[in-house]
Amino acid sequence: MLTSILFGLAASSALVIGAVVGCYWDAPRAITGVLLAFASGALISALAFELFEEAYHLGGAVRSGIGLLAGAAAFVLADTLLDRHVTGETGPEQREVTADAARGGVGWALLAAVTLDGVPENLALGVSLVDGASLALLVAIFFSNLPESLVGAVAMRREGRQPKTVIGTWLACAVLLAVAVVAGRALAEPLSDEILAVALGFAGGAVLASLADTLMPEAFEHGRPYNAFATAAGFFLSFMLAA
Repeated sequence: MLTSILFGLAASSALVIGAVVGCYWDAPRAITGVLLAFASGALISALAFELFEEAYHLGGAVRSGIGLLAGAAAFVLADTLLDRHVTGETGPEQREVTADAARGGVGWALLAAVTLDGVPENLALGVSLVDGASLALLVAIFFSNLPESLVGAVAMRREGRQPKTVIGTWLACAVLLAVAVVAGRALAEPLSDEILAVALGFAGGAVLASLADTLMPEAFEHGRPYNAFATAAGFFLSFMLAA
């Protein structure tokens, strides 16, 4: 249990760091795009060589595949409902943060989106701890949280929020996501190998869907021309940590 607490704090600390930096520095979108590209590569590697591979070995192709597709479907449904609630529309453009959009409350929309992305990621991290610590997944989550909270904090500050309010809001989000790691570990521990395979696949599918919907489009939009190299670098680092 102590390991899951430490991993939860480490992964979620990036949200607080990003919020503090975003309150006092307008980071160029190119930098956040490159960081998101790096995180995307790291997450892909961690999912392929740790999370889903473990699900496959525990439950075979059918159980792990069903879990993967169910997790992706659950994320898509939740993400669609969130977009409709926040903007009345759907689509990746709702994640854009510009000076004009910031006046419309996109900072809070980003907070909600980060929470939606972060819950399956942190649950997956917690579930992965059942069979040992996953440094690759931890690093990937850290580098995905950092630029997202940085951009969200910048947007909130442009909306007129005080730095202490912005930092406190992201701190609350970090606590929630840290709890998700502990919850994932606690819920997965008593499960049989067959059920655990579905749970790991489900968490992996949700994370993969969030990659395709949020991280990689943002990285492509704002991180060019360095996003491709950053993705490869993230993949390699995560692979070496998993090896």
